[in-house]
Order: sequence, then C-alpha cells, then structure tokens
Amino acid sequence: MARIERLRVYPVKGLDGIDLETARVRPGGTLEHDREFALFDTDGDVLNGKRTDRVHDLETDFDPGSSTLTVRPPDGDRREFDLDSDAESERTQAWFSDFFDIELTLERDESLGFVDRREMGPSVVSTATLREVASWFDTLSVDGVRRRLRANIEVSGVDAFWEDQFVGEKAPAFAVDGIHFEGVTPCGRCIVPERDPDTGEPTPDFRAQFVEMREETFPEWADEAAFDHYYTLMLIASIPESDRGAEIRVGDQIEFVE
Repeated sequence: MARIERLRVYPVKGLDGIDLETARVRPGGTLEHDREFALFDTDGDVLNGKRTDRVHDLETDFDPGSSTLTVRPPDGDRREFDLDSDAESERTQAWFSDFFDIELTLERDESLGFVDRREMGPSVVSTATLREVASWFDTLSVDGVRRRLRANIEVSGVDAFWEDQFVGEKAPAFAVDGIHFEGVTPCGRCIVPERDPDTGEPTPDFRAQFVEMREETFPEWADEAAFDHYYTLMLIASIPESDRGAEIRVGDQIEFVE
C-alpha cells in the first residue's frame, strides 16, 4: 500500500531541509515552511545551490516553533538566528553577507514560499526511486540521493519511478487523506544533484551516467512524451485551492484518482 514515508521542507532556500511528521498545505499550494525564507542580493537574485557551492559548507537546522535557524559553519562555531525577529534581521543578514562575501537581505513569504515553480506545489518521489538511483553509483547512499534531490514528499510501498505515471495524457491523480495531488511536470535537474551534499564536490560523470541509466530503466508504462530529456527525476504536483489549508501526515495512505 502506497503511503507517505517522509515529509521534508527546506525553510531557507538553498540550505538544509528538516523532516516533519505533519505538514499543512499553504494558501499558495506549497507545504508550510518550505522555502519560507530566502536570501537575495542587491539585484534581487536569490542565493541558492545553483549559484554557489558554498551552501554545502553550512550545516543548518530549523525549529518551526520558534523560527530559530541554527548554523554550523566550517569553523565549528555554532550560531543561532531568530528569523521571526525584526530586531535580529540586521545581524542575520550581516552574518550571511559576510559568509558568502556578497550583500544579502533575508526575505519571507509565508503564503507560498520562494519555490522555483511558483505556480506549482510540492515535489514527490518514491523511496524505491531513491534506492534505484543510488544503485547506479558506487559511492552514493540512499540518503545521499535523498539529500541531492531535495523532494518534499517521499512515498513508500511502490515501485521505482512510481511518480512518473502522473504526467502526460490521461495521467491519473492521487489523493492523500482526501487531499488531491495532480501531476504538473517532471522535474528537470540542475547542477545541485551532481554535488556531494556534504562537501560540494562534483561526482565525476554524474550527469552522463544518470542520463544513461535513466534512459535504460525508464518505465514502459510512463508517457515518455511528457519528458523533455532524461536528466529528469521527481514529480512536481499541484494541489487544488479547495484542498489547501488541510494537513498531510507521515503514514497517510495514498489512493489513485482517475
């Protein structure tokens, strides 16, 4: 039986994720706390892993109850920042500006978050898919692949590439405790999955090997026309407005909706 195995959100865009037991769907259709904060330069461009591999030098955690961001930089000197405090915003921005050597401001969006595809919703992948991708590389673990792909919803009890069936002509939808999810697009990958999430070092020939194996293992039951290329993995879904505000939980069962 398909069920939610893991819920993970990324409170500060580009930094580490946190696991949740319960996640509320925000008014914008994304999960609460996902990419709620983001750092922007003076040109209005976001700072993330696509832009700099220095994000891998930071180990971060976030407490949703207190909005406290804990940061452990390479020097080992732990810092804490209250992201809910206007009084602390200058100190927070100054520290990150100094670390990344660029002037940055911290912004917040509680209704949608600073997701890349702002008209869409959560990202979905199966545990079996993560396990399959890890088997393509001698040095990758399942958790390492999980951290490279950065999905919101992980589904267990299904086959690898289960999520591929929800895009294309006549694609079904699925429901989690009555909340409908419709597939919008497969997720074309960027440079981030090519890097070791701990060191930022690129994995040699990652993209070429990924594409070769993705094509070789592409499921017969998926609509290949819905995929622009084989450097694609993970589903980007949408949640209708009528289901927003509801909660999903780890352990919730998943049902098909034709």
